[in-house]
Amino acid sequence: MSLPGPLLRLIEELQHLPGIGPKGAQRLAFHILKTPREQTERLADAVRQVKEHVTYCSVCSNITDADPCTYCSSDTRDRTVICVVEEPQNVSAVERTREFKGIYHVLMGALSPLQGIGPDDLKIKSLLARVTNGVAEVILATNPNVEGEATAIYLARLLKPLGVKVTRIAMGVPVGSDLEYADEVTMHKALEGRREV
Repeated sequence: MSLPGPLLRLIEELQHLPGIGPKGAQRLAFHILKTPREQTERLADAVRQVKEHVTYCSVCSNITDADPCTYCSSDTRDRTVICVVEEPQNVSAVERTREFKGIYHVLMGALSPLQGIGPDDLKIKSLLARVTNGVAEVILATNPNVEGEATAIYLARLLKPLGVKVTRIAMGVPVGSDLEYADEVTMHKALEGRREV
C-alpha cells in the first residue's frame, strides 16, 4: 500500500525524535491521523509555542521563558553555591528534593570522546567565569556513568585551583532495592559515600 505524501513526510519527521524508530513513527503518524483536528492543532500549536517562547538562560543555560531564568533572577537563592548538572531536565530532579537552595549551571551534555564531545562543546568556560564571583562551593551533580564521572573529574581539576570547594553528589545503592542486585561499582560508591549514623 502506498501512503500519501504528507503522511510519509510526517513519518519521516517523527523518526528524527529520540527513541522513535520507523515503526514507532508510523504508529504515531497514524494516531495523529485518527485524532480529531482540534487536538492535532493544539499539538502543533504547543510545539510552535515551545520553539517561539522557550530558550536557554544566558546565565546558567537552563531552559526558560524569561531571561534570566527564575533561579538566576531569584533574590532568595544562595549565590555562593552552584550545582552543576548535565542537562536542563536534571535541574527539575534536584528541585524535587526541595533541599537545594543555591543556583544552577547546565553543561548541556557530558564529556564523551567517543561521540566527539569535548570540553569546548560544553558550557565549561561560562561556569569558570561564574565561579570567580564569590562562589564558595560547586556541587558536581553529573550522571553516575562513565561520561558523567569523566566530566566531574575534569571539572574538579579545573575548579580546585580557583580556591572553591568542589563536592560530588553521593552515589550508591538506591532506596528500596536489594544489595544482591547491586553491581561492584554501585557497591563501591555506596561504601565510599557512607556516613555516620
